[in-house]
Amino acid sequence: MDVRDAVEADADRLAELTGQPSDVMRNLVHDRTVRVATEPPDEDGEDLDLEGEASRVVGFVSYDAQNGAVHITQFEGTLEACERLLDEPLRFARGEGMPVELLVAENEDEKRDIAEAASFHHEGRGPTFDGMPTVRYRHEPTRVEQ
Repeated sequence: MDVRDAVEADADRLAELTGQPSDVMRNLVHDRTVRVATEPPDEDGEDLDLEGEASRVVGFVSYDAQNGAVHITQFEGTLEACERLLDEPLRFARGEGMPVELLVAENEDEKRDIAEAASFHHEGRGPTFDGMPTVRYRHEPTRVEQ
């Protein structure tokens, strides 16, 4: 699995992963740091990456830094991709000495497990989005990480 910066051409695939419109995902690529995980294509088709090599996007993470913390705004994709992609904002945060905050929908047990496996700590209830309660997670850099 390779990880790279997202480009505008990835918007349609990100839209497929999230169920959001392509223009919303295109704006996400422009407004946030977005990293995508890619793998070789399935036998039934292929996409081309920036270098013209065959690959397909299997997940992404978006994040930004504000108010003294890195905020993960979305992560979607395969289990393996999500596990790998959470490393991206964590690495950035370590370099900046900043904590990382993440909201996960209360009913997304798999994502909550991924966050906890990545050393995020449950911080209580988060806000409600589209009628769905969320759980707030936080990762504080340790002295060793800084």
